[in-house]
Amino acid sequence: MRAKITYIVTAAVLVFYFFLVGSRGVMLIRHGTPVTIAFGVAVLILPVIGVWFLWKNTQFVRRANALAAELDAEGGLPVDDLPRAPSGRIDRDAADAVFTRRREETEDAPDDWRTWFRLAVAYQDARDTPRARKAMQRAIALHQSPLKAAPSSPPGA
Repeated sequence: MRAKITYIVTAAVLVFYFFLVGSRGVMLIRHGTPVTIAFGVAVLILPVIGVWFLWKNTQFVRRANALAAELDAEGGLPVDDLPRAPSGRIDRDAADAVFTRRREETEDAPDDWRTWFRLAVAYQDARDTPRARKAMQRAIALHQSPLKAAPSSPPGA
């Protein structure tokens, strides 16, 4: 729940920032000189990119959470039983061992979104966020349209 509240607060702050930046862009355009119009248009591009990025990330999080809920209902959600340091960080060697097992499961069933989901969790536990995101995107794609998604090997394999 804490992560959800943090995400909502961060998104709200970003939307407020986008509004402020956008209003400054409009003010520059209204000033009417060629230079201020050019700057105003350039400034307006930033909030547009930011809103798009925020929207895509929100969609990703919602879809990943839906997969987690479905997997949890099936009893297939990975159990978080990895040893942790006093700081709370997951032990890297233990995460690597779980990752190896998850990668093999994904190689055995490359068209199953569940294995890709568990692989994404293993990547995240091993602190490889870019590959975790790619694996989760693959799980989402397989879940949304299992007939359209082409089989592929796990990232980094």
